[in-house]
Amino acid sequence: MTEPSSTTVAAIDIGASSGRVVAGIVHDGAITIEVVHRFANGMRTVDGHLRWNLSGLYAEVLTGLTELAARYPGVVSIGIDTWAVDYGLLDAGGQLLAEPIAYRDDRTEAVIATVDDAISRESQYAVSGLQFLPFNTIYQLAAERQSDQWDRAAHAVLLPDLLAYWLTGELRTEITNASTTGLLDARRRSWSTEAFEALGLPADLFPPLIEPGETVGAITRGVADQTGLPSTTTVVAVGSHDTASAVVAVPAAGRDIAYVSSGTWSLVGLELDEPVITDASRAANFTNEGGVDGRVRFLRNVGGLWLLQECLRDWEAAGLEADLGVLLQTAARLPGGGPVIDVDDDTFIAPDEMPSRIRAACRAAGQPVPDDQASIVRCVLDSLAIAYARTVEQSEQLTGRRAQTIHIVGGGSQNALLCQLTADRAARPVLAGPTEATALGNVAVQARTAGVLDGTLEDLRAILRAGLELRRYEPAPNRIG
Repeated sequence: MTEPSSTTVAAIDIGASSGRVVAGIVHDGAITIEVVHRFANGMRTVDGHLRWNLSGLYAEVLTGLTELAARYPGVVSIGIDTWAVDYGLLDAGGQLLAEPIAYRDDRTEAVIATVDDAISRESQYAVSGLQFLPFNTIYQLAAERQSDQWDRAAHAVLLPDLLAYWLTGELRTEITNASTTGLLDARRRSWSTEAFEALGLPADLFPPLIEPGETVGAITRGVADQTGLPSTTTVVAVGSHDTASAVVAVPAAGRDIAYVSSGTWSLVGLELDEPVITDASRAANFTNEGGVDGRVRFLRNVGGLWLLQECLRDWEAAGLEADLGVLLQTAARLPGGGPVIDVDDDTFIAPDEMPSRIRAACRAAGQPVPDDQASIVRCVLDSLAIAYARTVEQSEQLTGRRAQTIHIVGGGSQNALLCQLTADRAARPVLAGPTEATALGNVAVQARTAGVLDGTLEDLRAILRAGLELRRYEPAPNRIG
């Protein structure tokens, strides 16, 4: 139970492999969090496509909210964050037409050229400032127009907004996630009519935009009755793109830092006040995604721990022992200078047979082929560290900024070898933590909306930093990986 002077909010934080319902407790100006419900997530093949079981995820959310309400009466609000770009289609009656197709599905391969003919990549970037990725929403919608559901679709709703709709009955599109669609004007932070017209998309396909910190609506009576939450509980828009919430919780003491939100994907870059939309930034494939309080997340999507997760899954499926802790210890003892891969290569987007694909990439590049599990783990981590360092350096060149320190947040912050290799490659200190950055950022925005915290992002970060124990990694002299 919380003390009477405490305020409790709920953070729903769902990633590509798992989700959580988290209690965020604000007491005496400090934030603590407690995970009250965890659940698995994953793609499955249905009707020839990789799909998410969003209806099943919503059931887990309700289970978690029920548990949270039982432990913490008086929950004030709920905030939702998930991964970006994916969406569900609703008919005119608000019914989901089919479970959402996952971004790792290959359906966009056939339409990329068609989209680029209708609106060139140069023109796309000039408006959205979004890096090219084959699964950007703009390409997914082009593929969707060929589906059986398209003629019955009234709205496309991004996944966190769809969960919010089921909780409140209100349709909105949170702006940090909207910025990953390729359809948002990065400078005006509004929908691009030019992009919609060029692609023949209805102007009202997406619900109206909402900023982090605004209220979507109160939960429905049905949700209140089912979960035991107060009927006054509201859903508050947070940085619904999980990286936007994670960046809120980067515990930086100033602005001269770079961040790596390291999870299934790695998001590497700087926080800016204005987008950088230049020929050079487009050529470097940097993106300008929306952040909380009008900030810009100037970053590149870099390959992430997905490669390592898939290797472990493949080994376990083959009946091989795959203890990550042991493998990391063994990998750390291997000498540097081993084989590396391009973690951004499209070869590594799809699931299954990841160790074989890593070995094949090394072979094709004329490098030594890693022949055991620890060598593959070291190859992945060396490659990620190189990509992190390179991306930070590119962001500095493109903006004229200098990052004195790199903050690694998310799951990768627990990987000591990855953090040390990054410090070595980038030749600057790495501060690791918090692991739960996304949930903390989600909670902080809700707490400010509730009036129990106030101030700028820097003020919120100072509050979070005071309650954290960060791990510092110094670059080793004359050491490269």
